[in-house]
Amino acid sequence: MAEELLAITVLWGFVFIYAVMATMDFGAGFWSMIYFNRPKIKAANVANRYLSPTWEVTNTFIVAIVVAVYSLFPTAAYTLGTVLLIPGSIILLLLAIRSAFLVFSNIAEEYRKPLTYISGLSGILIPGLLISVLPITHGDFVEFTDGRQSLDLAHLFTSPNEYAFIGFAISSTLFLSSLLLADYSKASEEMEAYSVYRRDAIMLGPVSIIMAFLIMFTLKREAFWIFEKMIDDLPLLLLSLGLFLIGGLALFLPSVNKKGVRGIPRLAVIAITLQYLAASYVYGKAHLPYIVYPEVTIASAFTDPSSFRAIFATYIAGFLILFPGFIYFWSLFMNDKRYLRQKQTKDPA
Repeated sequence: MAEELLAITVLWGFVFIYAVMATMDFGAGFWSMIYFNRPKIKAANVANRYLSPTWEVTNTFIVAIVVAVYSLFPTAAYTLGTVLLIPGSIILLLLAIRSAFLVFSNIAEEYRKPLTYISGLSGILIPGLLISVLPITHGDFVEFTDGRQSLDLAHLFTSPNEYAFIGFAISSTLFLSSLLLADYSKASEEMEAYSVYRRDAIMLGPVSIIMAFLIMFTLKREAFWIFEKMIDDLPLLLLSLGLFLIGGLALFLPSVNKKGVRGIPRLAVIAITLQYLAASYVYGKAHLPYIVYPEVTIASAFTDPSSFRAIFATYIAGFLILFPGFIYFWSLFMNDKRYLRQKQTKDPA
């Protein structure tokens, strides 16, 4: 495997991990806001228990993505930093607002409601802005003149493909987070919250798959070079669709250990995560060899080979140190009965 291909695989791996974890994190904040005034079903309580230990862990991956881009593809970092100056600044501002308000919402009781609403709304906007980076890299919205790059914002925000991606990001955020919160509610034995999140997942699943088809339809019109290469991997796209159907079916199967309860949310979470992995692989492969079409490729933007080897060795060492810690964290988070079944002393009002 060529070194630049190995480097882009590492980067795309960081992007996928962050995408899945962040959508669940951002969505949990939104659901906490939606069910804030419905304390009896404990749905907001469950979402807050999920948010408390995970939002800080999730944010570490966006740092890893930025560092990976700058260290592995410095030329691409210059181009992306230039064209994403405005949308990137908005994303950073919203991340800062969400993080600050999320913390203060658990401290300033008298302002808890407005702080929860602001953090929830900013959290649902962030995925839409983050995914807008992908249509930008398709090339039609970046102007290369005399060695300079500029982003045509007017063209970008009149593109159906841009809004298809934004719709997909928001619907996927709500779908994935409702699935995980359904699983978390069931593990916590909060069955009223489980039924609410299961219902939300059943409603949002079809919306997310419709948005995925809309992306393909708009790609065919606006970025045919990606669409054509994605169709070359049609078996993997069909596998992705099959995994989606398995995930949906899992929400209707009889529960293994609870009589009269429908749904196996753990199976649904695993199947849908694998579905997104298959679809993201097809899209990422079709995007190669371009980082920003048609000027910036993985070969032209690649760092010095000797630097790459040193950076890659550092990533391997860091991965070997941190990965067992992440596994231990998630095993405690999803299996520690004392944390899962804790009772909130004060319900939000």
